[in-house]
Amino acid sequence: FWAPRDENRRLKKLLFCLARFHGEGYQEGYAEGSHIGIAEGRRYGSLHGAKIGSEVGCYLGFALTWRALLQTGADEKSSKKIRALEALIGMIQKFPYEDPTYDKLQEDLEKIRGKFKQVCSMLNVQTDFRIGTERSSLAF
Repeated sequence: FWAPRDENRRLKKLLFCLARFHGEGYQEGYAEGSHIGIAEGRRYGSLHGAKIGSEVGCYLGFALTWRALLQTGADEKSSKKIRALEALIGMIQKFPYEDPTYDKLQEDLEKIRGKFKQVCSMLNVQTDFRIGTERSSLAF
C-alpha cells in the first residue's frame, strides 16, 4: 500500500534530477561550444583575411610599378594602359579592408581580379598568383 507511493516519489525525484542535469549539461555545452566557435572563427578569419590582403597588395604593387614605368613613355597606347592601371588602383583603394561585414566584399574582390586580368592582358603579361602555406608568389 505504501510501496507504490514511495516508488512514485523516487521516480519523480529521479525525473526531476534528470531534467535538471540535462538542462545544466546543455547550458554548459552550449557555452563551451560558443567559446570554441568564436576562437575558431577568429583563426579562420585571420587566415583568409591575410590571404586576401596579400593578393590585393600584390595587385596594388603591380599596378603602381607599371604605372610608373609607363608614364615615362606616354604615347597613345601607354595612356590607355595607364587609365586601366589607374582604374585598378582606384578599385583597390576603395576596397573595404576594415569592414569584414561588408556584404559585397566577394563581389568587389572578383571585380578587382577581373580588372587585374584585363590589365595583364593589355600589358601582355602572363601572371600566376599563388598563395600557399609555404610562400606567396606572383610570377611573370
